[in-house]
Amino acid sequence: MGKFRWCFIGTGSLAKTVAFQLNRSGRHEIVSCYTRNYEKGIEFAKKYGGKAYKTPEEAITAEDVDGVYIVTPHNAHFRYAKLALELGKPVFCEKSFTVTAEETDQLIALAKEKDLYLCEAMWTWFSPSANQTKKWIDEQKLGKIYSADFTYHVNIINGAERVRDPNRAGGALLDITISPITYAYRLWGIPQKIETQGNVQNGIDISEEIVFTYSDFKVNISASIADFKGFEKMSIKGENGEIKATLYHAMNGVTFKKSMFKKETFKGNGPKMNSYLDEFDTVAKEIREGLKESRMVPLKATSDVMHLLDEIRAQMGLNYNNLE
Repeated sequence: MGKFRWCFIGTGSLAKTVAFQLNRSGRHEIVSCYTRNYEKGIEFAKKYGGKAYKTPEEAITAEDVDGVYIVTPHNAHFRYAKLALELGKPVFCEKSFTVTAEETDQLIALAKEKDLYLCEAMWTWFSPSANQTKKWIDEQKLGKIYSADFTYHVNIINGAERVRDPNRAGGALLDITISPITYAYRLWGIPQKIETQGNVQNGIDISEEIVFTYSDFKVNISASIADFKGFEKMSIKGENGEIKATLYHAMNGVTFKKSMFKKETFKGNGPKMNSYLDEFDTVAKEIREGLKESRMVPLKATSDVMHLLDEIRAQMGLNYNNLE
């Protein structure tokens, strides 16, 4: 079987990182791309392969496209995913899947109507180390859970313009906080109660402190795009020990510490920082099998998380009213 052929909608820094890894794998290739700046599209195509097109319709319907990867700023995810589905193509869309739960649910309904594959692109659903953490929790290796803490503090507010642009749904929530929220949901489902304190300035959320309450324990989530407190960290404590990880959104490795001198470490498929191949290999295989929904990322889960984000945003008083 030949390489899986992708159309890229978006050619920014993440698209370039993914394109480099896909090309190096020998299992994928980029056959078309679109970005609003046509010259940047041409530069991307020269470096990573395929052909740049002046319209998204041309890129999506280009010959030999097997799947469409949406990797634009958040505010454009819905419009391009909807377009690709309407044009009859499977869609793999970056997180946050859309800006609101309403948009997500519309895309899910459209994919079902068109009988097409639709999936959210997020490391924490595909990483072997993340899967191992889920396995330990499901097997009750920790016993009774006492608490869980996720931190994600990075100083990126002065980096990419989209991060601080309210017209492109910038801020912490949809960019970084979505990772620990999704992970908590994956491990324990919808919380019984959500409490949020957010720092909203100039139309974007700079940081938030969130507490998810479950029946016997609480999950504390702390995130910020304006300060750096070391790599993002995860700690889940229970009567039989502690599960710990850094860079948990990518989950390059995870440790189950049973005592001061006894621990079990799972490294997955090695220390591959920022590897996207697990998810792209999985999605390509599922599309070729004829699936309409990922085994790894149920569409209901994507919808559930978006509804959680809506509630958190409402509690902060954060509104996306003037999106491009």
